[in-house]
Amino acid sequence: MNPVKTWYAVYTKPRWEKKVSLQLDKKGLDYYCPLNKVRRKWSDRYKVIEEPLFTSYVFVHITEEEKARVRLTDGVVNFVYWNGKPGVIPAAEIEIIRKFLKEYEDVQAEKVDVLAGQKVRIKTGLMMDTEGLVIKVLNNRAYVLLESLGYQLTAQFEKNNLEPIKQP
Repeated sequence: MNPVKTWYAVYTKPRWEKKVSLQLDKKGLDYYCPLNKVRRKWSDRYKVIEEPLFTSYVFVHITEEEKARVRLTDGVVNFVYWNGKPGVIPAAEIEIIRKFLKEYEDVQAEKVDVLAGQKVRIKTGLMMDTEGLVIKVLNNRAYVLLESLGYQLTAQFEKNNLEPIKQP
């Protein structure tokens, strides 16, 4: 019998996301640390670097029995709790983050507290047929909400690439 694996978010020490990922890898645990490609300017040149999209967060795909091994990982502060229990992240949202980072560079993640807007479907591109909640669209920038995390990802979309989902 295969134990059921679930996605969780763990809170790390500040700037320890990559170090925690290495520790989880050494333990043989399934994890995901979303890395964002960002162009930074040095005194003599520009360089594209990878930095964590969500500061102080790493996602783990584990069974109930593996939770203790994650908690005992150097650099892990604790699981991110929702309603008194470690918050479960839907696998579909992890996949949305993966697709989003494959298609776009210099993505911004901003903490949000208010849920408002309309559900839309992306019509073309790598995220084609993905449904999400758009918080707002300014010029060609769409703000897409990942509800269970309470974060929004932003990237350039053509407005005509979004279609409203008809409510039954």
